[in-house]
Amino acid sequence: MFAMCLDAPGQALRGEERPDPTPGRGEILLRICACGVCRTDLHVVDGDLAQRRSPIVPGHEVVGRVLAIGEGVEGVALGDRLGVPWLGRTCGTCAYCREGRENLCDAPQFTGWTRDGGYADRMVADARYAFPIPDAYDDLEAAPLLCAGLIGYRSWRMACEGPPVRRLGLYGFGAAAHLLAQLARHEGQAVYAFTRRGDDGAQQLAAELGCAWAGPSDEAPPEPLDAAIIFAPAGELVPTALKAVRKGGIVVCGGIHMSDIPAMPYSLLWEERRLVSVANLTRRDAAEYLPRAAAAGVRATVTRYPLRQANQALEDLRRGAFSGAAVLTP
Repeated sequence: MFAMCLDAPGQALRGEERPDPTPGRGEILLRICACGVCRTDLHVVDGDLAQRRSPIVPGHEVVGRVLAIGEGVEGVALGDRLGVPWLGRTCGTCAYCREGRENLCDAPQFTGWTRDGGYADRMVADARYAFPIPDAYDDLEAAPLLCAGLIGYRSWRMACEGPPVRRLGLYGFGAAAHLLAQLARHEGQAVYAFTRRGDDGAQQLAAELGCAWAGPSDEAPPEPLDAAIIFAPAGELVPTALKAVRKGGIVVCGGIHMSDIPAMPYSLLWEERRLVSVANLTRRDAAEYLPRAAAAGVRATVTRYPLRQANQALEDLRRGAFSGAAVLTP
């Protein structure tokens, strides 16, 4: 097999030929068809997330075909097309797992961070954390759904748990936001897209997807928002988003890493505004989201890179050189 490996944070990924891995009990071996390039991959490569394993193969938006099946696996057949997300395994016994909140597991494993991921042409996955991909999607379209789509969905569900959300703001209009915007519009919500100043490509994509408004993140929306979701890893957007939501509104931080939130006046949080975070995902999220996205006609805007150009894809993501999502193919 061939894999792109990270030896230490801050270094470029290097290509390596390895023996094919063998699936253990409860695991499957996948031939990888596509793997999305997620901002969390940047956090792993840049060291924003402390290195847990060296070397590590990044990548957690994986679409592949089953090549081999380990002992104890049920409901999976050779050739099945499955998707593997960020959450790669949980303990199943801690209080959070027993409460149905496996996204907060005390002893989790994460694809592309604590266990090898999808920047490769083969990988082993826990069969319990691999999900059928709807036939409506080809491999490239499906890959971004496995994290950008899932985290966007979980963030959106949390944003909609309170009063009805008619006007939804999305800060950072990248992979997650451009997928969620389509689902939110399908559900009848008006979407307001906030981008980096001068990012005409993202604003144009937002307009093409039917957003009610698109503009720089430092501008106020034309109307108060019922809810806002921050996908950009920029803590300075928290007070900005709180200022943009109405009384009783909610701001959801959707990323695994964010720069420090600056000091802000209590008045921004007062009047029962809420500030919450989203952590990881659950298998229930995937079971709900993937068919729901297909039914809503959600489609990813994709820029394709060959696997061996993973470093270029990461750098282009860092610079905001493309709109939508990047996907690697072996």
